[in-house]
Amino acid sequence: MATPSAPQPVKLSLPLVYQQKLFEELRKEDELVILARGLGLMRLITNLLHSYDAAGNNLIVVVNAEDRENAWIGEALAEHAAISMSPKARGLTVVNTDFTSVGTREKMYAASGIFSITSRILVVDLLTGLLNPETITGIVLLHADRVVATSLEAFILRIYRQKNKVGFLKAFSDNPDPFTMGFSPLATMMRNMFLRKTSLWPRFHMHVAQSLEGKKKAEVIELEVPMTDAMKQIQAAIMECVEVSIHELKKGNSGLEMDDWNLDSALLKNFDVIVRRQLDPNWHRVSWKTKQIVGDLTVLRGLLQSILALDAVSFLQQLDTIHAAHSPPPGSTKQTQPPWLFLDAAHTIFDTAKRRVYSGTQKTGPDTSIDSLHPVLEEQPKWALLADVLEEIDRDIYFDRSARDDSNGTILIMCSDTNTCRQLRDYLQTMHVKPRTEQKVEEIYDPEEDGPSASFMMRRKLRNYLKWKREFAQVSASLFSENQKALSGAVDPRLGKNKQPANKRRRVRGGGAIGAAPGRLDNGSIAQYFEKPNEVAELMAEIQITEEEAKQKEDVVEDPLENMDDYYQLYEMKDLVVIHAYDGDQDEHVLEEVKPKYIIMYEPDAAFIRRVEVYRSSHNDRNVKVYFLYYGNSVEEQRYLATVRREKDAFTRLIKERASMSVVMTTDAHGAEDPQEAFLRTINTRIAGGGRLAATAQPPRVVVDVREFRSSLPSLLHGRNMVIVPCMLTVGDYILSPSICIERKSVSDLISSFKDGRLYAQAETMFQHYKSPMLLIEFDQNKSFTLEPFADFSGSLSSVSAANAGANDLQSKIVLLTLAFPKLRIIWSSSPYETAEIFERLKTQEPEPDPIAAVKAGLEGGQAEDQTFNTEPQEMLGKVPGVTMKNISNLTLETENIKEVANMEAKDLEKYVGREAATNIAGFFKKDLLEDED
Repeated sequence: MATPSAPQPVKLSLPLVYQQKLFEELRKEDELVILARGLGLMRLITNLLHSYDAAGNNLIVVVNAEDRENAWIGEALAEHAAISMSPKARGLTVVNTDFTSVGTREKMYAASGIFSITSRILVVDLLTGLLNPETITGIVLLHADRVVATSLEAFILRIYRQKNKVGFLKAFSDNPDPFTMGFSPLATMMRNMFLRKTSLWPRFHMHVAQSLEGKKKAEVIELEVPMTDAMKQIQAAIMECVEVSIHELKKGNSGLEMDDWNLDSALLKNFDVIVRRQLDPNWHRVSWKTKQIVGDLTVLRGLLQSILALDAVSFLQQLDTIHAAHSPPPGSTKQTQPPWLFLDAAHTIFDTAKRRVYSGTQKTGPDTSIDSLHPVLEEQPKWALLADVLEEIDRDIYFDRSARDDSNGTILIMCSDTNTCRQLRDYLQTMHVKPRTEQKVEEIYDPEEDGPSASFMMRRKLRNYLKWKREFAQVSASLFSENQKALSGAVDPRLGKNKQPANKRRRVRGGGAIGAAPGRLDNGSIAQYFEKPNEVAELMAEIQITEEEAKQKEDVVEDPLENMDDYYQLYEMKDLVVIHAYDGDQDEHVLEEVKPKYIIMYEPDAAFIRRVEVYRSSHNDRNVKVYFLYYGNSVEEQRYLATVRREKDAFTRLIKERASMSVVMTTDAHGAEDPQEAFLRTINTRIAGGGRLAATAQPPRVVVDVREFRSSLPSLLHGRNMVIVPCMLTVGDYILSPSICIERKSVSDLISSFKDGRLYAQAETMFQHYKSPMLLIEFDQNKSFTLEPFADFSGSLSSVSAANAGANDLQSKIVLLTLAFPKLRIIWSSSPYETAEIFERLKTQEPEPDPIAAVKAGLEGGQAEDQTFNTEPQEMLGKVPGVTMKNISNLTLETENIKEVANMEAKDLEKYVGREAATNIAGFFKKDLLEDED
């Protein structure tokens, strides 16, 4: 094994005390590091890798890295090598299927260096011996929280530790939550990773607190923004809908553990996953209503975020889209609308959302109708505050010009996603554009009215919204002819007169009527008002493009890079306002490259606050002023506080478990084999009738198709002391013996195999090369072990008619398969663990498989040439009467294409397929359909 050289003097970029302490720990011993998010995990990893890279002659493998992390590590290692002037440093080599062949990988491994290898390639290379585990200096594992017993990463570490006891292993994670779920989770995860020591670094760790709370603290100004009354009403109504939905879920599924199903948990990002995970094992028994409510919760939780993030018009448009998606077709009697749409709270959501955009006034007259609409266009409260903050920053820069430091003076605005970035960019570009009418130009200057305003942006959005709504109505009308009847017979449902049948009053224009309350259909759900043309025309007249608005440049959607001088110019960094979305570890790059003096956090993010703390503490000469904006008493504030509290609780639980945890024994049960067990296996006692004792000193061997390493089964077989031989197999997925071939199918794969007919072809090829072909149907461990969810119990004519027998029902298709192949054995397995046990029993008394023979199967004789042909023409030819699986190979070898076959006479075809088949084929192609019709 290549032993690490003596440490070379290298330059590291770890300015803070806790970073240095952690680095020293990692250099001394193997451990699992769990660091609070935002404390610079990637910087620590790149410095650690550089310390090994600079020494040279080390083969380091980075496992479980994502593409963006590979890019970061590669850049950082190149930068470190240039600064340290390390002659032996080689940087990072990424190994994936896109660029590297087997031969190339073998040469690269021999030359050593730092490699980031995808898990599927690495496990195959370790098993085939392409990469000898004994030559590896060490493994660096990222995202350790994802390593479970059945994962490929755990399989890789097991192979590594079996053959290499001295190489180092260091695991990293910045997500403490998965280490706190279940019974003694930390000990279990450490056993999976073959580690004994855990190093915990929360934000409240003594060294971290000292490093970040010294003299160089960033100046933070918290700004609580009150929500408007309309926003409060909508948020309260959505929360009520969520609460009712959760209550309905609990009522309908009383047998489940539902302690976490409450309003507080509903604010967390992974609440949908928690609910679905609990319901999955019984998903086939769950009522249709429950399934609908689970989907509704996702929609409602999205609305909670949207009410704060989107402007009033975009939020109304989203509501319209949701309503349209859940409305039944005209004339339909099916009740498919979500239960929450029947609540009074839903009425409040739709009504208030419309009043934020435009309101209606009722004119007096004999035929009372609401036909006067006026734009309201409520602005988001944060916009005005953002403008005030930017004005304050301008004053600060103007009056404090002397205070220069190493920062660029750039203003950095951080928000949650790119949509919010676009919204803020539009607002900041147009907040001083006043869409004044002619009368207002002559009025006296009013500083209040001339302040920053989003009226230009909102008017443009409302124009686009009304245009979208009109187009939506046209699309609906073309899709459903009944819509025309509904439109012609529509009356104003807000007036409560002349009620039409429910199916005539469904919403057809994507939603939102006007500021007054929307009516309800006969079934109780919300109905939408169809705006009359004169109402829309009046509203459009009020928001028509003014002269000021016409002067503004159009938005660049698709940039052809023409007229660049009109749109682009170079600015100095101190004049820039950079708007960026939160992007995990990449935010550290943003801070280092932009060097902002002012940071406005438009939405709260706990990890980014820490990144700013680390950035400020790492640079003595860069002052940072942070403005922290959040809506008071909002879901946004609650979610932020809940995230911080959950992380703190998770670290507290981890500290307690580590304190009471027994020593984790990292020697795998199958790593160093017990000599007595090896001796007992040499004598096969399961021999009846006085037969001879059979010596099987070698461990059992299984040939596995390389594509099967997506599943956890190869790892579990290896855990049962079987030797895994990865090969590219043409026939079957697992070869247990010279006679036993197994095709493994998950339920979803089984359904798709039946649909495209692939399974019949696979069964036929297995019978050609093996005596005992088997079909393994493997279920998910966490889901129900039944085919009920895929059975057709509808009792409809199509499901019971002889013509369609088995067309939709999975069980019927399996019966038809067994009728076609009576000797095919089907194995039912409830989980991969059960499959591993079945394989072990099947191999008893069976000779070991030959990997070379397994690879050759399906590639011999005419089959070898089939591999070079396009399969689609062969499938088309296979449908022709007279063409069979036996004679199709002669046709494909002797003819160039289907056209040539179609033009051949029966006598020419006879020598390839026989007289009867030739007559059928020629008759099929020569048949004149027009004559038959006559």
